[in-house]
Parts: sequence; structure tokens; C-alpha cells
Amino acid sequence: MLAKGFAAGQPVAGLSEATARSHRAEPAVSVIICVFTEQRWQSILRALDSLTTQSHPPVEVIVVVDCNESLKHRLEIAFPDLRVIANAHARGLSGGRNTGIESARGEIVAFIDDDARAHKEWVAALLAAYADDSVIGVGGLVLPEWSHDLAPAWFPAEFLWVVGCSYAGQPLTLGEVRNVLGANMSFRRTAFDRVGLFNSAIGRNATETRPLGCEETELCIRIRSEFPDSRILYEPLAVVYHRVDRSRATWRYFRERCYAEGVSKELVAESVGTSAALSSERRFATRTLPRAAWGELSRLARGAGVEHLSRLAALTVGFSWTLAGYVNGRAGRASRRCVRTQDGTR
Repeated sequence: MLAKGFAAGQPVAGLSEATARSHRAEPAVSVIICVFTEQRWQSILRALDSLTTQSHPPVEVIVVVDCNESLKHRLEIAFPDLRVIANAHARGLSGGRNTGIESARGEIVAFIDDDARAHKEWVAALLAAYADDSVIGVGGLVLPEWSHDLAPAWFPAEFLWVVGCSYAGQPLTLGEVRNVLGANMSFRRTAFDRVGLFNSAIGRNATETRPLGCEETELCIRIRSEFPDSRILYEPLAVVYHRVDRSRATWRYFRERCYAEGVSKELVAESVGTSAALSSERRFATRTLPRAAWGELSRLARGAGVEHLSRLAALTVGFSWTLAGYVNGRAGRASRRCVRTQDGTR
């Protein structure tokens, strides 16, 4: 059941401390998994299996099925004691998550992707951070689990967000962040009660073929605005392993995902304002990427292998295509505003 390359109970340094902290404050945790295709059946089984071995079991696991009656029926037959429900909102990931939130009864609502699996201390590590009452959201470390064992030599660690994983430039220890990653995130229920649910106009849906995202970013910004004295934390001890198929380890997908990220960032900017939407991205573009590029150049100057040249190229391509997506998205917004003005609407 477990994915190749990792064993159940694989040790992660420091988790015993996290577990001890969580035992001092144990609110109920609901875990939500959104699914949509039977092609991921084995991955879904791995995800569910990883939740049965948690050192701190969640109070419930809710599987939300997006417009696939066959998959819903298959899950109900295979797991008669599992809560399997249909997406009651707009088709897409945000709608599925929103359906799960409305059905959840835990004080903490956690999310894991259907192609990810949780370390046995995942829930405990998330809960440990909530011992501080000022914490309103917690995300964790997302490690890639390449279907072909190794990452492509050209793939820079700074762009692991392309495949939904933690990337170089993120904190290495527990710390405050603007937003968390969708494959490994959690929030207090009070956050949703106050700010509402995920914005279905942002991210992947039934009509958009591009690999969009950023609905988590937009939600986190709204939460931080509504709860200015609260914090969203990144806890690297809360670990999930995210499967990366061969189709996502290609130059084509890399370019498409970077472009889509730029488009998504513009949608977030339209929703919550440019300053908040691009605060982390400015640091990434002006600090993380230049440092990574200089490192690759330095290795090339010392006669290192050609893979450093390919990673340098990937850094350049990734930044360029993300910027192009953002610029085109912004142009699209200006066009829409012009049309609304001509129509006499706002």
C-alpha cells in the first residue's frame, strides 16, 4: 500500500518533541481529501492508508468526490465506514474543499491531496503548533515522491512548487508564513466561520484546462486580514509525501505550470490587492532566485557538470514564464475592466 521509497514510520528528527507538545492540547481534527478520478485509485488508497496509522488519529476523514458517481460508489463499497460525500459546490478543487469544510465537525480542519500520503506523526505535528492560541493555520513540509525515483537533473529545488511540493527558500524550522501549500494545510474552523470558504473563481475548475492554483494563498491572505493578531505557521515536522508522475517532470509541464502560476497570482491580486498577493513572490524573485542562479554559475565556473547549466536554464525559464502569465493575466483584467466600462457596469 505504501509508495515506493518510503517505509511506514520513517523517522523524522524532532517529531517526538512535536508529539509531546500536541498531547498538551488536543482539539479534534477533521481531515479532508478531495478526489475526482479513478485513475488515481492506488494513490487514494495510499493516502487513506496513511491516515489509519496516525499516532494522533483524526476524529474523522472525509472524502469528497467531484462529479464522479462511479468513483463515489467504488469508495463506498471499499470503505463502508468512511465518510464519502459528493461535491455540493462548483465543480473543482475549491468546491470540493468547501463541501468538506461544511461537513467537518473538528475544531481543526486539515487537508491532504489525493496523491499524497502522510507521515504517521503528521496530525500530531500539526496539532503541536496549535497549542499557541494565536495560531489560526498550520501547514507542513511536502516532500516529492517521484514516480521514477529521482528528480530530473535539470529541475531546480527552488521550483518544486511547480509539482506542489516544498521548495528551496521556505523556512527550515517552525516559523510564520503568508500562506501554506494546498497538499498539506490546516486551519481552525473559526477562520472559515469568519472569512468564508475557498474562492472557486481561483484555482482549478471544470472549465479551465491550465494547471491553475493559488486558492490557498488567497484564502490565507483573507484570514490574515481578518485576524491581524493571529499567525499562520509553517511546521516542517508535519510531513506529507506528494507523488509526482512522469508527466509532471517534463519541460512542457514546467513551463505550463509556471505560466499558470502567473495567471493565478494575478487573480489573487485582483481579489485581495497586489501588495498582499505578491509579498512573498517579491522576496522569491529578488533573493531566492538570484542566489540560486549565482550558485549554479559558480559551480559551472569551477567546471561542474552540465546539469548545472540546465538548472540555470530552468531558473530563467521558470521566472520568465511565470512573469509572462502574470503580465498576460493583468492585461486580461484591464480588458475586462474596459468592457465593463463600455457596458456601463462596474
